[in-house]
Amino acid sequence: MYTFLLALIYIAFISLGLPDSLLGAGWPVMHEELGVPIPYMGIVSMTISACTIVSSLFSDKLTRKFKTRTVTVVSVFLTAVALLGFSFANAFWMLIVIAVPYGLGAGAIDAALNNYVALHYKAKHMSWLHCFWGVGTIISPFVMSYALTTSVWNNGYRIVGFIQLGIGLLLLVTLPVWKANKALSEEKQKSVGIFGALKIKGVPFLLVGFFAYCAAEATAMGWASTYFVEVKNVSPERAAQFASLFFIGITAGRFVGGFVSDNLGDRNMIVCGTCILSCGIALLLLPVNGALPIAAFIVIGFGCGPIYPCIIHSTPFNFGAENSGAVIGIQMASAYVGSTFMPPLFGLLGNAVGFEIMPLYLAFFVILMIVMTETTFKTTKKARQEAENKAE
Repeated sequence: MYTFLLALIYIAFISLGLPDSLLGAGWPVMHEELGVPIPYMGIVSMTISACTIVSSLFSDKLTRKFKTRTVTVVSVFLTAVALLGFSFANAFWMLIVIAVPYGLGAGAIDAALNNYVALHYKAKHMSWLHCFWGVGTIISPFVMSYALTTSVWNNGYRIVGFIQLGIGLLLLVTLPVWKANKALSEEKQKSVGIFGALKIKGVPFLLVGFFAYCAAEATAMGWASTYFVEVKNVSPERAAQFASLFFIGITAGRFVGGFVSDNLGDRNMIVCGTCILSCGIALLLLPVNGALPIAAFIVIGFGCGPIYPCIIHSTPFNFGAENSGAVIGIQMASAYVGSTFMPPLFGLLGNAVGFEIMPLYLAFFVILMIVMTETTFKTTKKARQEAENKAE
């Protein structure tokens, strides 16, 4: 039962990743058929992100009231309905309306499952959980490519929507399996709330660090193709293929990380990932074309791999299991703020001074991330020692 439940959670995280790369893959055709400029994709993605932030902030209350399994099932069905809604959209305003339930569902399932795995499973399972998110992001572009080749973009959303619906039905009929983990009752967890969580020592540092990491990850993810075209003089077609290497790198990093994370620990994994990520950024700084910048994005993705899951998994250890639900909820919100607003800022800077500033932009957020996460670990360690001294 324990292993079967873990497999179901992995499948649920594939469902979280499936839609994430679908919009970008289909937008070059979608914007023409809907009669809107290319930048309008940002309106759709920001609507999704705004709703995701809202549901992340309230995920702790929802989880305690309805339990993780219920929140997960409802959220998957909500995203499935939204994806099927996208498949029937024939006007841009319809995308905006449908983006609301999609964002609400994605944020709730993200925070709820991250907290559940952090509480009940080892670090390796958290790493592999996010590896399966990467699997979802890799599958969707191929689905959209098939739809564009054989029919229309709407069918790409329809196919993924039915896959999502199937995952929702699987989770629904296997609800009793969630009883396998009884070590920590969600109903008995202490609710500190959003503002209470912000007052916990170390939480503000963690939020800044997580914001910075997600800003770097989303910038590399979203602007890799443009970087190859504008800086390395690669054709748009080849650049799109090269950009996918970042997803392969991050997925591979999380898969490999799962084998060593239990032995090294979350903090050491974050440091190791940062070192590898920094090496990738250093490769981008070299004024050469060819294979080196391609390898750089693979290395950057590989280094990013363990950082996100290890930051999440360390939350109960740093702040206590009773506070993890609230803290992870606002962590998710800070993550989406970073991934939503910092890549567009890079786009503005790139247009103004040149896209060759990408390595420096990434380096700024990576440095901020490692400084803030290290400060978090030091602060919480000191707080635990003080609590132990008082208890004695």
